[in-house]
Amino acid sequence: MRLTTIKLAGFKSFVDPTTLHLPTNMTGVVGPNGCGKSNIIDAIRWVMGESAASRLRGDSLTDVIFSGSSARKPVGQATVELIFDNSDGIIQGEYGQYAEISVKRQVTRDGQSAYFLNGARCRRRDITDLFLGTGLGPRSYSIIEQGMISQIIEAHPEELRMHLEEAAGISKYKERRKETESRIKATRENLDRVRDVRDEVDKQLEHLNRQARAAERWKGYKEEQTRKEAELRALEYRGLKNQQDGQGQGLSSAEIEIEKRLAEQRQAESQIESARERHTEASEHLNSVQAEVYKVGAEIARVEQQVRYNKETAERLQRAQQDAEREHGELAAHITTDRDQVETLRTALAEGEPKLEALQQMQDETSDSVRQTETKLADWQQRWDTYTRTAGEASRAAEVERTKLAYLDRQAVDLSKRKEALETEQKATDVDALDAAAEQLHTEHDTQHERVESLGDLLDQHKLTYEKVLDEERQVQSTLNDARQQVQTARGRLASLEALQHAALGQEESPASAWLSQLGLDKNRRLGEVLQVEAGWETAVETVLSGFIDSVLVDGAHDLAKEFPALSQANVALLDAAEGGVATAGTLAAHVRGPAPALTILGHVLIAETIDEAHQRVSGLSALAPYQSVVTRGGEWLGPGWVCVRRAQGNQLGVLAREREIRTLSEQIESLQARIEEAGTRLDDLRTSKFEAERARDDAQRELYNAHRRQSELAGQLQSHRGKVETARARAEKVAAELSALIEQIEELQTQTREARARLDESVNNMGDLEDQRRELENERRALLEAREEARMNAREAADQAHALALSLESKRSSLSSLEQALARMDNQMRQLEARRTEITEQLDAGSDPIAELEAERQTYLDQRLLVDKQLVEARRALEDCDIELRKLEQQRHNLEQELSGLRETLSEKKLAAQALQMRAEQLAEAIAASGLDLETLLTELAHDVDATQWRQQLADLAQKIARLEPVNLAAIQEHAEQSERKTYLDNQLTDLTSAMETLENAIKKIDRETRQRFKETFDRVNAGVQELFPRLFGGGHAYLELTGDDLLSTGVSIMARPPGKRVSNITLLSGGEKALTAVSLVFAIFALNPAPFCLLDEVDAPLDEANVGRFSNMVREMSEKVQFIFVSHNKATMEAASQLCGVTMREPGVSRLVQVDLAEASKLAGAA
Repeated sequence: MRLTTIKLAGFKSFVDPTTLHLPTNMTGVVGPNGCGKSNIIDAIRWVMGESAASRLRGDSLTDVIFSGSSARKPVGQATVELIFDNSDGIIQGEYGQYAEISVKRQVTRDGQSAYFLNGARCRRRDITDLFLGTGLGPRSYSIIEQGMISQIIEAHPEELRMHLEEAAGISKYKERRKETESRIKATRENLDRVRDVRDEVDKQLEHLNRQARAAERWKGYKEEQTRKEAELRALEYRGLKNQQDGQGQGLSSAEIEIEKRLAEQRQAESQIESARERHTEASEHLNSVQAEVYKVGAEIARVEQQVRYNKETAERLQRAQQDAEREHGELAAHITTDRDQVETLRTALAEGEPKLEALQQMQDETSDSVRQTETKLADWQQRWDTYTRTAGEASRAAEVERTKLAYLDRQAVDLSKRKEALETEQKATDVDALDAAAEQLHTEHDTQHERVESLGDLLDQHKLTYEKVLDEERQVQSTLNDARQQVQTARGRLASLEALQHAALGQEESPASAWLSQLGLDKNRRLGEVLQVEAGWETAVETVLSGFIDSVLVDGAHDLAKEFPALSQANVALLDAAEGGVATAGTLAAHVRGPAPALTILGHVLIAETIDEAHQRVSGLSALAPYQSVVTRGGEWLGPGWVCVRRAQGNQLGVLAREREIRTLSEQIESLQARIEEAGTRLDDLRTSKFEAERARDDAQRELYNAHRRQSELAGQLQSHRGKVETARARAEKVAAELSALIEQIEELQTQTREARARLDESVNNMGDLEDQRRELENERRALLEAREEARMNAREAADQAHALALSLESKRSSLSSLEQALARMDNQMRQLEARRTEITEQLDAGSDPIAELEAERQTYLDQRLLVDKQLVEARRALEDCDIELRKLEQQRHNLEQELSGLRETLSEKKLAAQALQMRAEQLAEAIAASGLDLETLLTELAHDVDATQWRQQLADLAQKIARLEPVNLAAIQEHAEQSERKTYLDNQLTDLTSAMETLENAIKKIDRETRQRFKETFDRVNAGVQELFPRLFGGGHAYLELTGDDLLSTGVSIMARPPGKRVSNITLLSGGEKALTAVSLVFAIFALNPAPFCLLDEVDAPLDEANVGRFSNMVREMSEKVQFIFVSHNKATMEAASQLCGVTMREPGVSRLVQVDLAEASKLAGAA
């Protein structure tokens, strides 16, 4: 197996689709730093499943996509494809049949990554599994990148062990062991969970068993409690009715007293209305007087406020006049001071301006000197630029010619190599063989297509069969579910009817049942259970035998009469169980089969269809004997002078009808059980058929999938071969044309080389003449620079003096301007103050007269307010008299309302009491009806002098019995059966899981045993290889491997090395080159044991010296006979060992391109030249 082709598109710097062909076992990748050589190694690592971005020298997996350059935009996805030649069958399994295997990975900007095997999409794990045991992988020993050599040597023993595991081919065992451990963990968790569930079910079963027994006892107590509660409610109902009869008298007297108080209340309200009118008139008069008081008070306040305002204004004007006088004096003083300063500044300015003019003239003279020197330097610079331009042109011309000569030499070599390679390729291209292979693939593809269609028809048949079985299974399952639901409903109905029947037949716990139990008769059947009545006559029979329907059937009833003294507080009837004979026609006994005593009673009862017919037969006394009577189908029973009717409450059935339904339900349940068993058997058969149909369908689908996949593979191979044929044909034509062009290019290159050499000699001669001119120009430049520096210093001194004097004069001018502006402002302020003083004096003279007038007006309003206040006092006194009268009348009405309210409350309480009695009686009646008993019947059966205390005591006893049993789970019996079935299922599941656990543990032991054996064998062989290769690489010395532990499943591996003439105690003390050679000896020893299909070496020889590089190259060349090497190197000796060189260039910034050279072909071309 070998790597034949690498295809890159959009991966890192390889933005354009790029194909690297690897026809030889020694391929060198060369190029300058940063051109993208290592990106080829990253591409191979990435496509083989590397998922860590840091291993690919990035921050995220999308960093492998070309991110753009100065001239190109970013692309949206990256794709790398590796094509392997598997003709030797190293890869086994599903893809072992293919001679060529394609592995491709693609990633997009949104982070979506996809893997493909031979064009079919797959998982990352499929790629990993494909290379298990081959030594290939994203982090295997077959890929040695930059810096990894030192990492191998300095790795922890556990990390070094991983390389030996890969070489031993036990990585797949580790994967299997990991999967088995996961299954063991899951199985153990399931086992623990099933045990917990089973323990919980055991607890529930124990608990449910107790609950089921308690439920039976609870039901009996509950039925007796219901009867006693109904009887107690009936007694309470009778007492409530008696209380209601005595409540009517108190209601009428209370209503008469209320009417009397209402008349007195209406009279008091009339008097209150008259008093309120008088109160309103007095209140309105008071309001008018009060308004006049407010009006006079407001005028007084207004006048007083005006007086205060005028006085405050006069005081404010006097203060303003004093402030104006003070400001006038201060302003005059400021004006005098500022005028003195103005005169001083004008004198200083007149003296400084002549000095400034003299300094400015001196500054101009020094500046002229500087400019003259600068002019001379500018002239020199022009001459110097002319010189450097001439010298540079001569130097560049020489360099251009040298570069051109080197380029022409390289181009000549490249063209010669290319010519040889094209001639070799022309001889090797066989288009006819490729056509024949394509035709064979086409035939195989057509055959596979026919097989796919045949398998598709077979799959459709299996799917149809499966669907039919599945539909029938659903129908049978639905029928089974319906039958189970019906059984459950019928059982619930049967349990309810049996409970009612036991209560009706007196089979619950009671003194009578205890007496019967003592005599051993508690299991005997009751009359209602054995009577067989013709349909329609059940009600009539129950009416006639109402007192005997719960009779116990015995042998010799009269013989048991002597036991009756032991029976107290209970009713018991005994009947002989002997069957009766033939009954007389026309009697009720003719429609019944049962014991003879019952038929005897029924034999004296005639039958009639309607009540009218029965009445006619009874009225004709001559037709009936004294012991005879007539009964209708509806249960109306008539006799001479008497009639009896019994009706069941609500929709309840009678005892006989209920017994008939019990028998019917029992038969229905048996029938349903038979249907359930039949449906269950059919369902099991259908499930077996479904499993077989599903398995056949899945087998057909799997076979169709394999056929489809094979067809796709053949289509891909066919398309690939056709492309190869077209490519080979086009390539042959292109090679012929290219060979012709190459010969012309070689001849033209030889001419260009001769011309370039002549131009180079001429440029070298011109460069010697220019050296003297350069020295003269440099001496002149130094003299001009010194003169310019002296002139600049003189100019700076003159400029500094002129600048200082100018600043001083400018400051004085600014101060003078500010003082003159301040004097102008102060003159303006003086004029404004004079105007203000005049205005304040005029306002003071005009404000003294209005104050006297306002004082006279205020006195007038004060006299008017005295008169109005007197009127206000009189109005308030009249309003108070009306208030007193109104309060008295209101108090009188309030007293009447309180009396009336008390009477109404009394009447309401009596009515509420009557309603409460009525509601309570209705609630009692509803509660009795809800319990299934008749209130009137209970009242008739209960004596009038019965004390309810006895019933309450019996209920208390029953409540204690029920409370001791509660809480009770009535569904415990059904739940007990379901949980028992579930426990059986869990026991079976526990057995299966235990067996599975033993199988998995045995598998782990087998994997560990094989892993130990393989690891030990691999360790010994690799250790021997290291001991052999290390002296060859170092020219002597010794190295070996050793285990760090005793357990071969987990022990680490360390390497010990001693180069020639050294005693090194620690591998880390070796130099970089020694570490590299030691690591190479280990890697090559692994390759000698289990050669990976190819080995990638990224600048492994970088730390080696020339001698070590030679030994390294020789060993790589030897091993290349068995292993394909692809190495990145900058070392010439390593490049010389390569059979093929692949150059990586980056002429366009950020974009890598390939240039491939077959050195063998190049050597042939060079020899031919």
